[in-house]
Amino acid sequence: MTKSRRTRKKRGPAPLAEKRDQYLRLMAQGISNSAACREVGINRRTGTRWRYGRKDTDRTGRERFYPPIAEERASDAVSPRYLSEDERITIADLLRAKKSLRAIARELGRDPATISREVRRNRDPLTGKYHPFKAQRRAAVRRARSKEGKIRRDPELKQFIQQHLDRRWSPEQISQVLRSAFPGEPDRHLAHETIYQAIYLPHRGGLERKAGVLRSGRRARHRRRRVDERATRFIDPGALINQRPAEATDRQVAGHWEGDLIVGQGNRSAIGTLVDRTTRYVKLLHLPHGRTAEHVRDALVHAFVELPAELTRSLT
Repeated sequence: MTKSRRTRKKRGPAPLAEKRDQYLRLMAQGISNSAACREVGINRRTGTRWRYGRKDTDRTGRERFYPPIAEERASDAVSPRYLSEDERITIADLLRAKKSLRAIARELGRDPATISREVRRNRDPLTGKYHPFKAQRRAAVRRARSKEGKIRRDPELKQFIQQHLDRRWSPEQISQVLRSAFPGEPDRHLAHETIYQAIYLPHRGGLERKAGVLRSGRRARHRRRRVDERATRFIDPGALINQRPAEATDRQVAGHWEGDLIVGQGNRSAIGTLVDRTTRYVKLLHLPHGRTAEHVRDALVHAFVELPAELTRSLT
């Protein structure tokens, strides 16, 4: 008799799925990696791996790269930065009405270059007319194309870039020299951001990711947030420095202090300083348990409690 095959159980939900989603939401709000990890309840190294991906080597010596996590998006969801079908219909109507590209851009709230590129790429090559539904289909096909990067698809281009990286050229310098090295091949002209992505995300670009590949020596990229994404380091919003009392600027009245934080080697210790702007009297803040906002706040309260009220006018 043949043994019945053992039914294979379905794979369960991804581990830490809820924590990953919460981590991504916090990062999208502009919160730092350390703060997001504390909020979610994971190790900071785990957050770094989720954010930048990681490379592992198995027992056979084979390297595997795990890409950064990303929120799952619905297959039919399209970012609002792309033109929609309704916008393409509006473009066609306004072109028939003899409106200029800048007028169409104002009507749609888009950049004129976006409208110009859309019309140039999707107009009929024979008649020169713009058909919105054909344009929508072409855009959908372009979005669904292979996401394998130009560098990975082109071994010669990859070798050229890697050689210059090994000679400690910056991606900006390589981006400029590509135009002179391949003058008649615009497909090989890359922006420096494309080279950066190929370095920091090897599964896309295929460039070697090792210490020293860039002059900065970084293995992971430091994201520069937009102004509206930056999170304040303070617990409560404070007054701006230009709202400081005039007597503090004149340095004529004692009691206006300037604070600073001195961090020791390896970020293992810290000490706070308070300097009176008028007398130059210095007080040191002992921070044995850490240098978070709460620790510094408590140390400041303890320091100012010991002083008379007339010597605690403001702190910058």
